[in-house]
Amino acid sequence: MLKKYKLPIITVLTVLFIDQCIKLYIKSNYPIGEVCRVFGDWSRITFTENPGMAFGLEFGGNYGKIALSLFRIIAVFAGVFYIKKIVNEKEHKGFIICVSLILAGALGNILDSAFYGLLFGESTEYQVAQFMPAEGGYTGFLQGHVVDMFYFPMYEGNFPTWFPIWSGEHFEFFNAIFNFADMSISFGVGIILVFQNILFKPKATSEETKEVLEDTSGEPTDS
Repeated sequence: MLKKYKLPIITVLTVLFIDQCIKLYIKSNYPIGEVCRVFGDWSRITFTENPGMAFGLEFGGNYGKIALSLFRIIAVFAGVFYIKKIVNEKEHKGFIICVSLILAGALGNILDSAFYGLLFGESTEYQVAQFMPAEGGYTGFLQGHVVDMFYFPMYEGNFPTWFPIWSGEHFEFFNAIFNFADMSISFGVGIILVFQNILFKPKATSEETKEVLEDTSGEPTDS
């Protein structure tokens, strides 16, 4: 029975494995704010913890955090049923993979929110978080922080003085800090938007199928 769902299952498990391996390594080895330059200043590993939404955005304090986590869980269940639907309807494999990437990314961040606060002590600028500390984790279920680490400030400068609103202010191009789960969601959504003409080819109706059969055989077919 699970054989026909092999593609989305492998996609989701692969993303979750990579995402959680990266997060566990960063959480267990980096203090908050630790910076590791990979390819110069424009490509860095910077450990931060995001208490809210994706790409470092925050949402409504503790109650907002719980509400966001519950929304993510509901979205994941909806995603599972949607993948089941598109697999049974034999949608394009690329579309199935993209939806699976989005589901995996959402699930990856849910795991942080649900369990990291229970499993780890607090990360600070001066110490690395301890796994399973004797005094317990730093917060409760569904209130944990999402681990972010990828930072690509590709360009840094100041707005020109004639620029409206932000005249002369300092800025960085793409200053969001994100994780592999966020990348999975963005990649899945981006591929769907860019290649929608390929992924959503119209299905032939019964009348169109009948016409094709008539053209190829030269004789009308009985319905």
